[in-house]
Amino acid sequence: MVQLYCISILYKGPTSATWLKSAFDLQKFGYFQRSSVQEFMTFFCKTIVERTSPASRQSVKEAEYMCHVYVRSDNLAGVVISDQEYPSRVSHTLLTKILDEFAAKHPSNWANLTEKDITFPQLNQYLSKYQNPKEADAMTKIQEDLDETKIILHHTIEAVLDRGEKLDDLVAKSEGLSIQSKAFYKTARKTNSCCTF
Repeated sequence: MVQLYCISILYKGPTSATWLKSAFDLQKFGYFQRSSVQEFMTFFCKTIVERTSPASRQSVKEAEYMCHVYVRSDNLAGVVISDQEYPSRVSHTLLTKILDEFAAKHPSNWANLTEKDITFPQLNQYLSKYQNPKEADAMTKIQEDLDETKIILHHTIEAVLDRGEKLDDLVAKSEGLSIQSKAFYKTARKTNSCCTF
């Protein structure tokens, strides 16, 4: 099952990244593991933002997790951590959407902000909404519908071809029956002509 664990917004400074806002869904992990998992994800987000150049995107695999990062040209950065099955296109679309909304609500001066100064409840809403990428992203839903339609069409075409083969067999059998019935008719006529009084 696809899972989205973390969405983070950071500012990439000249030497290090500044944490601006984040949301976590760590229900999959045991209660006593959650704090260390969150600490690992926080460290990983900060590290990957610091190592990503401005105006670029990248996806990094770490164990069973995928970390998608997008650093805009103005050094505002977003990170999504998910499992490997989560579609990367949906992750990058989510990052673009979140960063655009965040920049509109909190314009510039990100280097001087801290997580306590910022209110951005949409992050938790996006985290819960995008847990199911098929419902949250229209392209993914359309792709799934197309895949289902494709499977149905393949089954239908196979059934039509099977029926076509059966029809060909019936036609061949009826032609054979027709030839046999003509032969029987001729034989019966010959037999009857000999027996007339």
